Amino acid sequence: MSKKVLCILGPGFEEIETVAPIDLLRRAGAQVVIAALNENKLVTGRSGITVQADATLAELDPNTFDMLFIPGGPGVKNLRSDGRAAQLANVFARNNKPVAAICAAPTVLADAGLLAGKRFTAHFSVLDELPHALLTERVVEDGLIITSRGAGTALEFGLALVRRLFGEPAAQEIARAIMM
Repeated sequence: MSKKVLCILGPGFEEIETVAPIDLLRRAGAQVVIAALNENKLVTGRSGITVQADATLAELDPNTFDMLFIPGGPGVKNLRSDGRAAQLANVFARNNKPVAAICAAPTVLADAGLLAGKRFTAHFSVLDELPHALLTERVVEDGLIITSRGAGTALEFGLALVRRLFGEPAAQEIARAIMM
């Protein structure tokens, strides 16, 4: 049975942090469903690239997914003001399912209360809110929480997600295939 990953996109998402992990997860065989925060399934990122979401967040049942993936970028403020991403992070964690966030998206995990007592990293721009972020580490895994610093760490982050869902051999094979 294929693993399913829910990826939430709001306007202003960081394109590299979204597309690179989705690509790697799909190479591994995951079904990644891109969910638009709002009713418009065309979501434009911070650099003006528009992505067609598979569904709206309201149309999906989170219980059918194995992992939650929240990309970063300036659009994280939209996810935070909406509140559903933090609620979903709590649901996934309560159900012992991994929650992954990159760049500014760990602030959503902080809103959900999931970072207390955890090791994590994030983008330096949110250090005022997340003073305990480990900025020297590119990808940090602590229990169900997987975090990464930003666009420059998107491939490593994506491979960590593959490793979590499919194991080390799958991550190594994909890393080899993309010449990483």
